[in-house]
Parts: sequence; structure tokens; C-alpha cells
Amino acid sequence: QVQLVESGGDLVQPGGSLRLSCSASGFTFKDYIMSWYRRAPGKEREWVADISSPSGSTAYADSVKGRFTSSRDNTKNTVTLQMHSLKPEDTAVYYCNAYRGKSSYWGQGTQVTVST
Repeated sequence: QVQLVESGGDLVQPGGSLRLSCSASGFTFKDYIMSWYRRAPGKEREWVADISSPSGSTAYADSVKGRFTSSRDNTKNTVTLQMHSLKPEDTAVYYCNAYRGKSSYWGQGTQVTVST
């Protein structure tokens, strides 16, 4: 069955860095656009980044542009989100999403907390 498993969430100080990973299985990974979303406490889910395939072209929300970088490895069925210069407002549960046409799959999320 389809599985998306995020990992790498942690407690980090403001200005720090963190790398999230999402491991995919159960579908043809290379055919899907992979995205990252986040949901902060009390807020709606927010799109963070997209990475297409096979070109690997990326797009980012203005709130993370220049600080976050998404990459993917179609040989390992993984997508990563490298986060730098983290801010308290980046605190959220981060979700991995795979979509292609009407198919959309979600992971269970990983918690990122940016705090002193």
C-alpha cells in the first residue's frame, strides 16, 4: 500500500537548521510531484514547497524562500527539505505529499519546533 513516512523533526533553536526526509513506497515515485506542507498550532495547513520530476524544478512559499531547499532522489524514493535560519514561526507539523492528477497521498507528519 501507499506509504509516505516523514522523519527528521526536532526541537531546534532560532537560527538553526534541520533536515526533513520523506520516504515513499507503494506508488511510482518518479511520476509524482512531491510537496511539503505544514500546519502550525491553531492555523490552517500551509503549502511550503514543490519539487517536480524528472526535472527537479522547485517552487517555494514566500515565507520560506531563500531558507528552505527541497530535493529528491528518484532512485531512493525520497524527498528532503533542508531548512536553514529557522524562525519560531516555522514551528509546525510538516507533511509530505505526493500528487499526480487526481491522486494525492499524505504522510503522517513530523513535528518541528523552533524555540529557545
